[in-house]
Amino acid sequence: MNSQWKSFLESQSAQISADGEVSFVCDDPFPPCALFDLSHLGLIRVSGEDARDFLQGQFTNDIREVTPQHSQLSAYCSPKGRMLANFRIFLHQDDYILQMPRDTHAVVLKRLPMFVLIAKAKVTDASDELVSIGLAGDCAEALLRKQVENVPAQPGEVTRQGELTLIRVPGEPARFQVCGTAEGISTLWQELAKEGQPANRDYWSLLDIRAGIPTVRQQTVEAFVPQMTNMQQIDGVSFTKGCYTGQEVVARMKYLGKLKRRMYLASVDSDTRPQPGDELFAPGSASGQGAGKVVNASPSPKGGFELLVVAEIKSFEENNLHLQGDSGPKLTPSTLPYGFEEA
Repeated sequence: MNSQWKSFLESQSAQISADGEVSFVCDDPFPPCALFDLSHLGLIRVSGEDARDFLQGQFTNDIREVTPQHSQLSAYCSPKGRMLANFRIFLHQDDYILQMPRDTHAVVLKRLPMFVLIAKAKVTDASDELVSIGLAGDCAEALLRKQVENVPAQPGEVTRQGELTLIRVPGEPARFQVCGTAEGISTLWQELAKEGQPANRDYWSLLDIRAGIPTVRQQTVEAFVPQMTNMQQIDGVSFTKGCYTGQEVVARMKYLGKLKRRMYLASVDSDTRPQPGDELFAPGSASGQGAGKVVNASPSPKGGFELLVVAEIKSFEENNLHLQGDSGPKLTPSTLPYGFEEA
């Protein structure tokens, strides 16, 4: 974590653990106008004149569509087409920035430079250099307009002001993230905090879950092909961009295969928090691989947990999924904010 930003957060009554976990004591853990520190997300910078062409051969999405005005979701796959990580990628001061959880950030930061070879591209850790914050709520757009001239209007859209890069993130209520220097972000935070209330990462994760945005974690590295987690439904996969690592498997799933599992939104009444990679069970399931896995889960304002799961289509449609065993807590299906493509 950037030392200047750490000191600033502590001045704002944040509690920071030895491993860098930031938390605030919140009267309301789900405030209507929520301000987030996003230090739990690592940042990787890819720079150099060959950066775009290099990344084009690595990721599932078409990097040519990442512009100063547009960000995108993408994934990094193994040769078997299984996701090692997924992330948002955007331009900041002409360099590509990849944003993802710290555990998969370590995986990508170690692996990606191995394939640079003779390309004029450089892969570096920007997590201690740049700072990211989030803002969510019906207040968010109006509150940002008091501080910046141009607020992104559509999900994925990017605007800039000075050294700040602003991105509108999918989901309801309105949600934004801002990336920049510790000094610039600290100044912005102080202004936003006049109306926004600091909230913790669980709430930001909940908003991702409700938006149907999966996050690969250390426990689920190489667990899913992109289509299992609906990456193609949220503009995270291009089927026309050409070759990239794992592309043959991903394309074969689209054109020749039949998807037997996909990602769903659900809730569960459980005293134990579901963890990424936890197995799902369905009485009578014929699959020898289990009925599915938890992708992400976060506490719900209604009690229990809301979660994204990759599950057998049949078992989900029969409302027959459980945690911890065939007779464990039963999942209650919810509706994603997007539909599924027709077969």
